[in-house]
Amino acid sequence: MKSLKKIWKWISAPFRWLGRVISNPFRKMAAFLGEEPDDAPVLDSLQLAFEEPAGFLEHIGALRKHLLRSVLVLAICAVVAFIYLPHLLDFISGPIDGLDNLTAVDVTEPIAVGMRVVLLGAFAVALPYIILEVFLFVGPALSRRARLIGLLAIPLVAVFFFGGMAFAYYFILPTGLPVLLNFLELETQIRPSSYVRFTTGLMFWFGVVFEFPLLAYLLSAMRILKPEALIKNWRIAVVVIAVLAAVITPTIDPINMLLVMVPLLFLYALSILLSLLAGGRRKAEKASSSA
Repeated sequence: MKSLKKIWKWISAPFRWLGRVISNPFRKMAAFLGEEPDDAPVLDSLQLAFEEPAGFLEHIGALRKHLLRSVLVLAICAVVAFIYLPHLLDFISGPIDGLDNLTAVDVTEPIAVGMRVVLLGAFAVALPYIILEVFLFVGPALSRRARLIGLLAIPLVAVFFFGGMAFAYYFILPTGLPVLLNFLELETQIRPSSYVRFTTGLMFWFGVVFEFPLLAYLLSAMRILKPEALIKNWRIAVVVIAVLAAVITPTIDPINMLLVMVPLLFLYALSILLSLLAGGRRKAEKASSSA
């Protein structure tokens, strides 16, 4: 009987190990979503960190692990993007009808252009995982409701980022490039470094600013941001958007600056609308629970 038990134990060992491997992430995720953080003031938390530096060093070690995993995934995505680099370059050069319209001057220019395209593609693909690592690091300090909302919003981060890049590629570039290239009706030889820097920078920053409405909704749903603050500070927001549009636009002409500024103003208005929606939903839930 004992020999049969030993044989069964040996046979079932791989299956039990596989079951632990599969179920362990789910148990950790359930514990992560079920824990409720201590409601301690920030000053008390800082004082405790100074009194017990071992706990602070533990957080630094956890941050290092999250950063290392993020960098590793980013490197893997960069390798994949490098394999598909010719296709990415063809896609990037679509608004000017292909790579044949680009003229390289420096010896290292093609390599620099390729690396810039690879980094943008790798960051766009790895962004959901990077956000997940950031969320796992800051998650223990959030409430259970905020953790659940943040976890469900991670796929939307990629959707909004790709939406911003698509908006820049399909709407801003076809409108802005003819103005830039035909402004003084001079024959222009487009350098790959100049064009790719302009294109990838525009796509990246539009991908970032397209996250603002989602961020406003999430912060409002987590009871961190109030929509009244966005409405009250709209004048400051307009100035900040104008400065941001000037930074994103690599030229000094007002036409391209307006092409960037108008969508940013629309995104800010959408952020207010989504924040009001999250705030109204929060008040309705509070009223129903009190009733």
